[in-house]
Amino acid sequence: MAGKKFLIIRFSSIGDIVLTTPVIRNLRKGFPEAEIHYLTKKKYYPILKANPYIDKIILLEDDLPEIIEGLKEAQYSEVIDLHHNLRTIRIKKSLRKIPFYSFKKLNFKKWIYTNFKINLLPHKHIVDRYMDTINHLGVLNDGKGLDYFIAEEDRIKDEDIPFSHSLGFVALVIGAAHFTKRMPLNKLQELVVKINFPIILLGGKEDEEIGMQLAATDDVKIYNSCGKFSLNESADIIRRATLVISNDTGLMHIAAAFKREIFSVWGNTVPAFGMTPYFTSYRDFQVNKLWCRPCSKTGFSKCPLGHFKCMQQQSTDAISQQAVEFFKPGQRS
Repeated sequence: MAGKKFLIIRFSSIGDIVLTTPVIRNLRKGFPEAEIHYLTKKKYYPILKANPYIDKIILLEDDLPEIIEGLKEAQYSEVIDLHHNLRTIRIKKSLRKIPFYSFKKLNFKKWIYTNFKINLLPHKHIVDRYMDTINHLGVLNDGKGLDYFIAEEDRIKDEDIPFSHSLGFVALVIGAAHFTKRMPLNKLQELVVKINFPIILLGGKEDEEIGMQLAATDDVKIYNSCGKFSLNESADIIRRATLVISNDTGLMHIAAAFKREIFSVWGNTVPAFGMTPYFTSYRDFQVNKLWCRPCSKTGFSKCPLGHFKCMQQQSTDAISQQAVEFFKPGQRS
């Protein structure tokens, strides 16, 4: 087994890269002496930089031809393509003599589902479909779920969390890459009022204003961390959380890596796409029997029909009541 060298490719995004981590870990277990390299976009380096199963991270900006030349020189044994787009096809053509195993994206079946509401997708999590790319190597899934490693220098300090939240808190993820994946402000306002437990809001700089409006309802109970921390620092907040309430977004999968209890709130996307929290306890909240769902496999900047019922009809009572049940003595292990 010595002398093997593997290249794994996944360019983006946060959640998708986290969902590839079982492939990395299980490949390392199957081939402990092999070299494992990972090619991704430079902006996603923090997700992988502390992963002990990776020997080298190759970072892509706008230098694909230069990257390809370096890949040719590396003389890989195999390439595991977990992105399967035009760029990886270009890489495949350039590395003609190297075995290349590509993830099947099932985009046509997703298109059928989003346009005609006919679900032809397999009842299989995307992680298990990622693992299919290394089945030929005899590598099995160890069933340990996702990984997320945070270097010591990227962890938050105890004093970064308000003392009022030091004994436990709900991490409420209000951000997401697309508007139609995010709970709107009015629903978030309903939710934070109904949850009688310390809350830390998580999101990017673009979510800071909404976070401020939510925190203004109770600045003792609610701490707005949006835009204040790096990705890994936000991940460390997730790691410390007692409960995570999240949209279908990257931080949800990071929460799954830390085996947090997750309440996942679904808007335009659906669990049937195969990207539910993996190997952790979770509860789904979605508006069922809504004829327009799913409307996209990713998301939109606004509801295509203007009504945004997939989020506006979410029951904040149901979410808050489940939170109350979760925090009852004896409910948590």
